[in-house]
Amino acid sequence: MKYMLLIWNRPGFVEELSEQERNAIFGEVDEVMKELTESGELVGGQALADPSQTRTVRSVGGRAEITDGPFLESKEQFAGYLMVDCDSPERAAEIAARWPDVRRGVGVLEVRPIMDEAGTEL
Repeated sequence: MKYMLLIWNRPGFVEELSEQERNAIFGEVDEVMKELTESGELVGGQALADPSQTRTVRSVGGRAEITDGPFLESKEQFAGYLMVDCDSPERAAEIAARWPDVRRGVGVLEVRPIMDEAGTEL
């Protein structure tokens, strides 16, 4: 089963860290990614650009309205994602729990199953 691990963290926390702390976090990320690659569980993933580069599109009065930024009332931002293919939701949650943002208390990972093409998971 494939799972999307949505990474949410506090904007600017990385910039507040010392170079040594940043290197430690990125080293931990590299370790997790290497393990997932070697186990064959990693499907993909990517960090997202700063939210200031975001545009939000919604329907207003039947027309598309485009605004700058996500402007969510939240202390956390959607910062990136991992897609994994593993045996169970418990394994996906285990992977999420190892993510440095989670372990350091500066972020959360949302674990969501990905529907197959038939959409039978609804």
